[in-house]
Amino acid sequence: MTSRLFKTGTGKYIILLFTAGVFVVPLYMTLITAIKDPKDINLLTVWIPPGYININGFIEAIYKLGPNFKNSLILTVSATIISSLIGSINGYIFSKKRFPGSDIVFMFFIFGMFIPYEIILIPLFQMTKQLGLYGSIWGLVLAHVVYGIPIVTLLFRNYYDQIDNSILESAVIDGAGFVSLFYRIFLPLSIPCFVVVGIWQFTQIWNEFLWGVCLTKQESNPITVGLAKLAGGEAVKWNEPMAGAIIASLPVIFIFIVAGKYFIRGLLSGSIKE
Repeated sequence: MTSRLFKTGTGKYIILLFTAGVFVVPLYMTLITAIKDPKDINLLTVWIPPGYININGFIEAIYKLGPNFKNSLILTVSATIISSLIGSINGYIFSKKRFPGSDIVFMFFIFGMFIPYEIILIPLFQMTKQLGLYGSIWGLVLAHVVYGIPIVTLLFRNYYDQIDNSILESAVIDGAGFVSLFYRIFLPLSIPCFVVVGIWQFTQIWNEFLWGVCLTKQESNPITVGLAKLAGGEAVKWNEPMAGAIIASLPVIFIFIVAGKYFIRGLLSGSIKE
């Protein structure tokens, strides 16, 4: 019976529908809770859609999370751009401008990818405090830039390895220098990799919580910390944190809708050297 289901394809669709349901059910619960009146939210009626749509949860969530949303935008955009630019230069050097001991230095760069957030939290706290950046959003920007450089460098280095050295040699013969080579040749060719790195960094930084809660003060908290505070306390109006969760997820969803196909294309770009 089971083999017959899979031969006809029915069994595969059953598994796909079940898997889709596992992901859709939490989204459904979040959405219907966000549009309910707080007095209608209880365990007995949690699955039942509301009789009317109540948007007060969204209004309150926008009002309370507005400053945090702004902080996260500043943090994410700044850290993504800075780490991408630094990583592209590093990748260019490690790929096309190697120096004695560059492989060892690159190995240490890659090692940074495997260091968990928790291990470096105390040294990071002390460093931002000594630099006078503790409590501000810019201390968090610095932390994410430094932590993101290893993975960004690796992605750019692998991408530049696929670019034929004959292009580099021709440009050098024409008199192009280090900066000119990178700015006029490699940077325009790097757009697919910048898309991949940008989406990766944006998603990782936007969703990060631990450093946000430990390294910033209330006025500089990112949206993940603001969302946690929105759901804290003993008497919680659950429509507000659910609405806040939807609002907090919108930028990441928007990025993947707009640039998702370019993300996959960028990952595959240069994977096979002709």
